Amino acid sequence: MKARSVTLADVASAAGVSYQTVSRVLNHPASVAARTRTKVEAVMAELNYVPNRVAQQLAGKRSRTLGLATSDLALLAPAQIASAIQHQASVRDYRLVIAMAGPAGAEGAVHELMAQRVDALLINLPLDSEQASAIAAMADNLPCLFLDVPEEAPVACCQFSVETGARQGAEHLLSLGHRDIALLNGPAHSVAARARYQVWLSVLQEHQLQPHSVLTGDWSARSGYQAIISLAGRPLPGALLVANDQMALGALRALNQTGLRIPGDISVVGYDDTAESAWYQPPLTTVRQDMQQLGKCSVDWLVNRLEGEAPSEPLSPFAPRLVVRDTTAPPDSERVGIKYLAGELRRLAHLLEGQQK
Repeated sequence: MKARSVTLADVASAAGVSYQTVSRVLNHPASVAARTRTKVEAVMAELNYVPNRVAQQLAGKRSRTLGLATSDLALLAPAQIASAIQHQASVRDYRLVIAMAGPAGAEGAVHELMAQRVDALLINLPLDSEQASAIAAMADNLPCLFLDVPEEAPVACCQFSVETGARQGAEHLLSLGHRDIALLNGPAHSVAARARYQVWLSVLQEHQLQPHSVLTGDWSARSGYQAIISLAGRPLPGALLVANDQMALGALRALNQTGLRIPGDISVVGYDDTAESAWYQPPLTTVRQDMQQLGKCSVDWLVNRLEGEAPSEPLSPFAPRLVVRDTTAPPDSERVGIKYLAGELRRLAHLLEGQQK
């Protein structure tokens, strides 16, 4: 026979307090005297009491649940952001439910979360200002915080300064003496990719430079590899700015397979500083975005608003930080290996075509 679940009344009886006191400990702990609260919490732990979230929702109470609408968690940066949000939600005694945007896009993910009666929404999807405003209106008065929208979007957002981060990467290469710089950007639909690209162009133009070439990937390592292979038959740049670390990983592999020296023949700068980037070969110079900071601040801002604490002013963009490792150096005037590179890239392109068939 299945054991009966421990109820709120069981906790109240064991603790010698009223049902209402236990309810206040669960829902408004600050209103209960510390000694009483500690006693009730100890009984809850002893009896393995688990709050009935469904019953709370049906009664019209908050479920202490946050919803995260996110892009593909197979990509490292969204996965690390989700992990940071999950950790801080747990610290604040909130659950987190996650919906990845599928064919129905952001609207579908938000509808899925709202159907689970979440108390607030975190939206880590690339949305322009108009899309973000539409999602905020669709949320039906639920507090919303956006993590990947233009800085001028008329919604509450918590994100990193693209101007600061992208500028640091470009200016680092320029300070080393590079002038022949290629750009490997993310997909055209991405707000972050478009913003990073515009800053890179602006920095190059300030130095009367144009990109050596503009390549595009889909954020995956494979697309970074394919982007480098697409340069077969063309002169190689002396440096490469990449819009995320996973594409940089693929680019490094393609460059290594040609026998090029990194950074002797070509310097590479990534973006994000994911957990693995320091372990690439060579370790990747990249623009660090502190995912733990993003997770903590975004959850704290929403929870403080839900619990009636005056939230801070709209969160200012966080400043990324350049982390210099082993993939960047001043240009080598001799650039060993460039002469035979075109043939090597063509050979790799043929191999890649064979794998895809």
